[in-house]
This record gives sequence, C-alpha cells and structure tokens, in this order.
Amino acid sequence: MDFPKLQLFVDRIWPAEILPALCEYIAIPCESPAFDPDWDANGHMQRAVELMTGWVRERLREVAGASVEALRLPGRTPLIFIDLPAVGSAGAPVLIYGHLDKQPPMAGWAMGRSAWAPSLEGDRLYGRGGADDGYAMFAAIAAVLGLREQGLAHPRCMILIEASEESSSIDLPAYIEHLAPRLGVPGLLVALDAGCGNYEQLWTTTSLRGQVAGTLSVRVLDDGVHSGDASGIVPSSFRIARRLLSRLEDADSGEVIAEFQAEIPPARRAQAETAAAALGEGLVESFPFHRDTRAVSELPAELALNRAWRAQLAITGLDGVPTVAQAAAVMQPFTALKLSLRLPPTLDPVAAGRRLKTLLEADPPYRSEVSFAIDFTSPGWHAPAVSPWLETSLERASQLAFGRPSALIGGGGGIPFLAMLGERYPQVQFVVTGVLGPQSNAHGPNEFLHLPSARRITAVVAQLLHDAGEPRLPPASAAFAA
Repeated sequence: MDFPKLQLFVDRIWPAEILPALCEYIAIPCESPAFDPDWDANGHMQRAVELMTGWVRERLREVAGASVEALRLPGRTPLIFIDLPAVGSAGAPVLIYGHLDKQPPMAGWAMGRSAWAPSLEGDRLYGRGGADDGYAMFAAIAAVLGLREQGLAHPRCMILIEASEESSSIDLPAYIEHLAPRLGVPGLLVALDAGCGNYEQLWTTTSLRGQVAGTLSVRVLDDGVHSGDASGIVPSSFRIARRLLSRLEDADSGEVIAEFQAEIPPARRAQAETAAAALGEGLVESFPFHRDTRAVSELPAELALNRAWRAQLAITGLDGVPTVAQAAAVMQPFTALKLSLRLPPTLDPVAAGRRLKTLLEADPPYRSEVSFAIDFTSPGWHAPAVSPWLETSLERASQLAFGRPSALIGGGGGIPFLAMLGERYPQVQFVVTGVLGPQSNAHGPNEFLHLPSARRITAVVAQLLHDAGEPRLPPASAAFAA
C-alpha cells in the first residue's frame, strides 16, 4: 500500500464530502427510542437513514456488486446494511459496526454550541452524535474507497449501522437473526464506537463493562405535607433511599459490595499500568472537574481499573423533588432515583439485576413502599486473544497513521453488539476503537468529534482491511523492533 497516497485520499474526502454530510446528520434530533418513544411518528430516525444511505449510494455507484439497504423489521428501529464485495482476496469477511441513534441533547452547552446545531471550532466538530458515533459509517466507506482507488485487495466488507444502541441495542438481536445467512462467519469485527486515551496514537479497547439500569422508588405519603408538622414523625423518603443505597455502596469510598465485583485478570492489571503511564495526568484532566475537586484516587492505574473492571454506581436521574427555586416547606411524598450500576465485563448482568432488586427491596425501612424496576440489563465484553497478524496490523496502522505505537485500554461504557457477536462467533477477532477521547464528552454537553483523529482512524481501518486479506505477517515485535 502507498500509505501517503491513502492519507491524501482521506484528507481530501473528509472535508469535501464527509464533513458536510456529518453536519447534516448532527442537525437531526434522532434520539434513541429510550428517550423518544414517538421516534417513528417524529420521523427523525428515518431522515438520518435517508441521509446516510443516500450519501453511500452516491459514492458506490461505480462499485460493482455493492448493495446499500435500509432494513425495517416490523415494530423495530431501522438498520443500514452495506455489503461490499471482496477485491483480490479470499479472506474471511469483515464486519464493521456503528450506530446512528443519539442520546438526548442535555443542558449546559457553551455559548454558540448546541446538540442539534453543528459548529466547527478548529479541529473540533461540536454537536450530538458526531463522535458517538455518526462518523463511523462515513469513515468505513472512505476506508474502502481509499483502498479501491489504489486497486488494493481487501476481503468482503459488511457495514452494519443500527438505530437502538443508546437503548441497549433492543432491536439488534432481531436483525442479527434476520441477516445471519448473509453475514456468514466474519473473521474480523471492527467497532468504531469506543474511546481513546488521547488523540496521539491508536487505542484499542480490551473490555467493556456491563450494566443494570433501573429506577428505585420510595413512597412514604399519599400527598405532600408541611415539613414543619411532619419532620420527626414522617420518615424522609430521600433518607430511606440514601439508606437503601448504602446496602450497595460505601458512602465514603464509593466502593460497591463484593458480590457485584469480579476478579481482574493479571494481564488487564498490567495493561492498566501501561495505559496509566502513557496517559499520566491526562486520564484525570480529560474530565471537567470543578475547581479543586479531585478524582477518587491519586493512582492513575487504579482509576483505569475503576472505570474498566470495578462495579460503580451512578445516579443519573431524580424525581419527587421540586427545583430549588420552586421548593416550599413541604415534605415530599416520594423519591425516585434512576440508577446505573456498571458491572465488571465478566459478570452476568441478568443475575446481577435480580440480586440488586432483592437487595434494595428487602425489609423496607419504616415499612415504606420500596420498589426497584429494572429498565434494562446489558452484558459486558472481554476481548479474546489477538491473533499475531492482527497484532502486527494494529501496530503497523498506528505507526503509519499516528506516528506512535498503539495502546490498549479498558472501556467504561458498553456496546451490547460485541457480546452478542462474540457469543455467536467465538472465533472472530475484534478491533474496538473510536474517537471519544479527552473532553469529547459523549452523552453530555459539548460533545465533539476530533477531526484529525477521525481521519487517522479512517486510514487505520483501511490498513486493517488490506491486511485482513492476507493475514500472514511477521510478529509485531519483530516487524517494529527498531
């Protein structure tokens, strides 16, 4: 491969053809079904599908045998399936994954920015969904076209873009079953929905946590009453909720009880140490801490393991209390908390959900009405061993695209698709990477896509696809010992 020529192609197609389409996509409020129950009637998801499929069809007009489909199973969100025939390769097919549904807009965007109005500031494209991960389909197509421009070999490439990932991929299993005869047995799965420790090298994700999400509700009254009359007689629903959460986590340290933890493999501990050394203070500085607020540990490796392998609880929503400005001297009748319990990659989320429900609902204080309704469970994922050819290809791609060695990191979020495909195809190789680096703030305000990283990831995907056609390369240690 003429890699400089590939880079020129990527650097040309991104600003001229991808960026305008990506800005159009960001402007579409195609929220995931969990956040927009009326997504079908609102039509935003369909607009996003039409934008993306139209863009791809225009670029693949001259590619013989290519197909672009917008699938729609009854009662399901849509799914884009793109199939590109192999060129000069009999290698196993490659499946590339991304999603087009989005998180809600959230408040707190800086002046001049908003979720649905893309804004370009230097190398950063602000707006919801650009990095998480609307860019994925465009990058994958550009990677294949970059190879074809040079007449280079690559295996059959299938690109799958779903529309329910932010709702725990509720519709994806049905599509995987529907497409199973056409998917065959992929040899490599590339997911472009993950994070990166910095923007200076290629980061691949070795694991992702599972999750149990649900709503803890505590009711003590049928109606709100004067707090002066009731306090000291009626127990506070908020205090009861706080007490129940103490069954799960230590209020001082935030440590979740042992039955929701799992053993951390020694290799992952060692990789966390290496990643922490590469990132230094960057792991902490990637978050917008307020003033003198500190991280929960001063040891970067422990922070990396906290995020990747240890169970952690987050309160992501609260009902039952008025805003401070609207607060009166009233004891509220109930408190409801949205809980997100992140789980170690190897822990069974269904069993964990059952245990969590029992833990929170048992023996309710003051015989109050306590319930925990599970919204969804999501499995974690632990990457299998990497084949020598793929290890070499990743290192080659990082050196060529970034000028630095590749790096490994455990992810804190989840991609249900990976566990799903890993179970169905136990021999498949995984490359899980992405552009969600420091301060990119997926799901929050001021989400941005780091455009230089997106271009480099595009070139990385091209290199991987080319190497996947001929997986007989020398070991990475030998090839890059110098």
